[in-house]
Amino acid sequence: MTAVAELFWTVSYDRTTVDQICERAGVKKGSFYHFFADKAELVDASLEREWEKYRPKLDAIFSASVPPAERIRAHCEFVVQEQRDLKACHGHVLGCPLCTLGTEISTQDGTLRRRVQGILEHGIGYLTTAIRDGHAGGDWQAPDARAKAERIHTYQLGLMIQARIYDDLGVLAELTRGTFELLGAAVPESTRVGGPGAAKTKTKTKTARVTAKTRAENRRP
Repeated sequence: MTAVAELFWTVSYDRTTVDQICERAGVKKGSFYHFFADKAELVDASLEREWEKYRPKLDAIFSASVPPAERIRAHCEFVVQEQRDLKACHGHVLGCPLCTLGTEISTQDGTLRRRVQGILEHGIGYLTTAIRDGHAGGDWQAPDARAKAERIHTYQLGLMIQARIYDDLGVLAELTRGTFELLGAAVPESTRVGGPGAAKTKTKTKTARVTAKTRAENRRP
């Protein structure tokens, strides 16, 4: 299932054929239709399977035993590191698989659209709980934790989409800082300029700004 999911992620849903799926999975075409009626049914099963494998990682990151600010910081770092690992494996920044698939099939398949929406909702749920706990503990002011979580989730997904479009990990350099700015909270010490890892943070920040400037100049008529 993982190999098949990556095929949709690295190529596209529309361009991926049943023959390619069977070749990647190492099964005969007849076997495919024994288990799945069509490609959409396979993708639906694949999304559910991959989510169940991914969920324990988020459970650990967002554990109630971890301070709220640390949950948010750890999740940001997890997202960035995952994108680094994927680029090292596939040669390109892949961004969020749910965004990639969701934007492609949203007007074509209601079942898959709802599956993607459901998984994204789980992500917002993790953020909502952490933000609510942080508000209760005085880490930040967010009386409407759900609304704040939706804004942060949208911001993070937007950065991943942009990183995929530009094939540039530098776009994600400010993900942690931007997230905490949306919270109206101080950046955790491990990522604050002047704290541990400051040199690395400064380098990333400078790279991101230079990259953004270059893109803006390239877009000028």
